Amino acid sequence: MRSHDKQNNVAYIAFKEIPPGGAVDTRPIFDDAGGALLVIDLSATGELLGIELLDAARQLPEIYRDLNH
Repeated sequence: MRSHDKQNNVAYIAFKEIPPGGAVDTRPIFDDAGGALLVIDLSATGELLGIELLDAARQLPEIYRDLNH
């Protein structure tokens, strides 16, 4: 599942259905200049559930920017 919010320039890629409260750990990932690039969501067991791209227009290929699945 993926979604793209053009107005806020963010996209989310979920690797599986995430139930409410399923993501118990959220960690930002920074670039070399200290700017946040993305945020990862992890389950209680450390499983990667999803990734939020914070500058989606720069990080996603154009073909994926119009898809909301």
